[in-house]
Amino acid sequence: MGRFALRSTVFVTLATTVAGLLLAGTAVAAPAPGGQTVGDPYYPTDGNTGYDVGHYDLRLQYQPSTDQLSGTATILATATQDLSQFSFDFGLHTDSVLVNNVPATYSSTGAKLVITPATYLAKGSPITVVVRYDGIPSQVTINGEQDWLRTPDGAQAVQEPHMAAFWYPANDHPTDKATYDVSVAVPDGTQVISNGTLVSSPSRLGQTRWNWRSTKPQATYLTFIAIGKYEIRRTTGPDGKPVISAYSTAIGANRDAAIASVERTPEVLAWESSLFGPFPFEAQGGVVPGVDFGFALETQTRPVYTPAFFNGGSDVSVIVHENAHQWFGDAVSVNRWSNIWLNEGFASYAEWLWSEKEGEGTAQQLFDYYYNLYPASDARWQILTGDPGADHQFSGFGVYTRGALALHALRTTVGDDNFFAILKAWVASREYSDGTINQFIGIAEKVSGKPLHDLFQQWLFTPAKPALASSFAAHTTSVKPKSAAQIDRTRDLLSSANH
Repeated sequence: MGRFALRSTVFVTLATTVAGLLLAGTAVAAPAPGGQTVGDPYYPTDGNTGYDVGHYDLRLQYQPSTDQLSGTATILATATQDLSQFSFDFGLHTDSVLVNNVPATYSSTGAKLVITPATYLAKGSPITVVVRYDGIPSQVTINGEQDWLRTPDGAQAVQEPHMAAFWYPANDHPTDKATYDVSVAVPDGTQVISNGTLVSSPSRLGQTRWNWRSTKPQATYLTFIAIGKYEIRRTTGPDGKPVISAYSTAIGANRDAAIASVERTPEVLAWESSLFGPFPFEAQGGVVPGVDFGFALETQTRPVYTPAFFNGGSDVSVIVHENAHQWFGDAVSVNRWSNIWLNEGFASYAEWLWSEKEGEGTAQQLFDYYYNLYPASDARWQILTGDPGADHQFSGFGVYTRGALALHALRTTVGDDNFFAILKAWVASREYSDGTINQFIGIAEKVSGKPLHDLFQQWLFTPAKPALASSFAAHTTSVKPKSAAQIDRTRDLLSSANH
């Protein structure tokens, strides 16, 4: 009775206050539902508004023999408005939802889990959402995509730009990053690899539970799991951080070449740190599954590589590319997918810089070769590198190669000292957040003291082969540098499957 009386008194007081404000002519906004999109023009159904996620805790069970996934997602968020309803991107079956420990009503519409809490959520208030769910991810289709890959000994959740909604409820857009605890129980003898550090892997009653933790903000599509039979190698890098790499026992003839490549990750990261700034995460490594899935992805702290990269022997170029993304794409993510040059152009140019370091062709020689590879009439030059459209978002030449060309044009214009200072300043200014091309241009102009709008307009936003500035006039050779064949192969594999 006492609690009821107190609530009644609060309600009367609140009602009286609202009525008084209305009589005084002051409008009181009612709580409103959050939006079911962040408004990214390339993927208009992606993401949700009304809240900001701080942490995902995923406690799951997976059965490789049936592809059955079940478990609980506990999501910690903060309301960014007075909120009557909100949504997650999610494709599996929902069993129940709690919001701040109170049962909530919910519905699944398409790939949206729409949740109505029992009481509205005030702007700035903390939210704890507990979603219990289950399903067979390989049977899920979202917007025409089937991104969960079942393998002979398990599965993998690795894809860009969409993956999260196939295995956990998420605000699925790079602008809402969070920290993660990912815990997956599987039958003994099966391994689970994910991001960050391996906290523990206890076994009980025939099940091993793999507990992974990511302590730095992470975009949803960069969160992954690879499940199957793996050899896990654990060492410490030169920076003192743990190095955890995993190799499927089913890689086959490419196993040694894969290990010879991925095990050089600490060396590559030490070199990249000298160019881009301190490595931004708590762990490093790589994963090579036992099936060819057609690409590599810069999953945060631990990129995943298809075995096909190592068909011809070791491939350090792809190690350089995916780990450059740890700065360009992971630490600083795209604000909208149209800004993909900030990811792929920079990772591609890192390959050129590695070639220069290894004496297999300077960045200038690679620029000359790729610039002269296609005539001005070739349709590849029509793609806008700075806004390629969803259909060309991962164009091999239009985004990857022309993106690297654009960065070399910037380097030549501002000089080496300014160029590398710009790269470090960009990461430092937007680390653990996101950014736009215009923001990068602003940083470049501030650091260099040069007006650069026309340069970027020509290289990123003009559907034509850029005319060379006078500083490039003497560089018209078409000689193919030694590294170009490997760079071409890496680029083609990455871009053929939308990466």
